Amino acid sequence: MTILITGATDGIGLETAKALSAAGHNILLHGRSEEKLVATRTVLDAVPDHGVTETYVADLSDMAAVEALAAAVATRHKRVDVLINNAGVFAVPDGRTADGLDIRFVVNTIAPYLLTRRLLPLLDKSSRVVNLSSAAQSPVDPDALSGKASLSNSAAYSQSKLALTMWSHSLAQELAPDGPMIVAVNPGSFLGTKMVRAAYGAKGNDIGIGVDILARAALSEEFAGASGLYFDNDSGRFARPHPDALDPSKCEQLVNSLDTILQRLFKR
Repeated sequence: MTILITGATDGIGLETAKALSAAGHNILLHGRSEEKLVATRTVLDAVPDHGVTETYVADLSDMAAVEALAAAVATRHKRVDVLINNAGVFAVPDGRTADGLDIRFVVNTIAPYLLTRRLLPLLDKSSRVVNLSSAAQSPVDPDALSGKASLSNSAAYSQSKLALTMWSHSLAQELAPDGPMIVAVNPGSFLGTKMVRAAYGAKGNDIGIGVDILARAALSEEFAGASGLYFDNDSGRFARPHPDALDPSKCEQLVNSLDTILQRLFKR
């Protein structure tokens, strides 16, 4: 299988890439740093029985770069079997992008939405899109999403993850029955990632917990009919997300807001 993983040079993304490569799958690695991508590719290429490895550089806080990433993948592949939208941010020195948007919403919500949309010609009904959600989900402030209001790190993060879960559900319904399986997954709370260490100063739980569920979501039969659902790895089962993610009207409004933001950005 051909599997694209965003944010694949650190944490869960890196360890998931290693696990899936070791299973013989072809891995398309995304990262922001060419140097870290080269190092990651070296690691994967040293794995016994590894698949083909490719690298793609893109800053997911820049929507033009997201479009370029999708185009670069499409020039080399007619099909992507699995897209794992893993890249995410919590606390950064500058919380605003050059376009005046909150970087948590941009990287955690808008970029994966745009990337998924642009890659749809490569994703058929047997493909899968795995979106990294979170147990932290809180109602989305439209003004914060559009850059008109500022939020704390934790508020922006939890809202961006609910927004991701909402568009996952909405897009899955829009594309059914011929579109890819799209699922939102909480890989586990407080896993030992760089993000958790930086945010909370704690070692965190075994990162392998998250790797296991992402590999299952990407490959296992238990997720074959999971499109539009939310998997909570804290409880180890498919569960109900925040109620807003199941509200058709709120999901439609959220997707319309994302489309409006993207239209505005690309008019510049």
